[in-house]
Amino acid sequence: MREVIEPTAEWQATLKDEFEKNQYNPSVGTRLLSQDARVRVWEIRLQPTHRIGFHRHVLDYFWTAVTPGKARSHQQDGSVVETVYAAGETRHLVYGKGEFKIHDLENIGDTELIFRTVENSPLPLPAEIPVPPLGDLIDGSGYRCCGPVHILRIQGR
Repeated sequence: MREVIEPTAEWQATLKDEFEKNQYNPSVGTRLLSQDARVRVWEIRLQPTHRIGFHRHVLDYFWTAVTPGKARSHQQDGSVVETVYAAGETRHLVYGKGEFKIHDLENIGDTELIFRTVENSPLPLPAEIPVPPLGDLIDGSGYRCCGPVHILRIQGR
């Protein structure tokens, strides 16, 4: 359930400053799990009251809520949106040439909020964003879960 709380909110000065400084931030998660020439996989983990700052989406992507929860997001149009997420809920987003979305995300629930986000056809990331070696996937407990990554090709592609 998505609800627009404030359609044209007057943000605090600190939020406005953060928006200006981070409106081109390509880090759409709290940790980059994996990437190759076709996809980039991000994790978002937010404890209650924690937030991921403003970032820009320009690539087609999808996200899945791993855990249920509730979040607040400040959108580029000035609106403030609150959303309740169900575990397993997934949304696909597509952007045309020149289209983008800038927002933040704050956990306003009382349990950890976890998402996986997969971007398609990734653009290069700035050098300061750590990229794990191929096959070095880590599960939520911090333990290596999958060993080497095996990519299966669909016949005809």
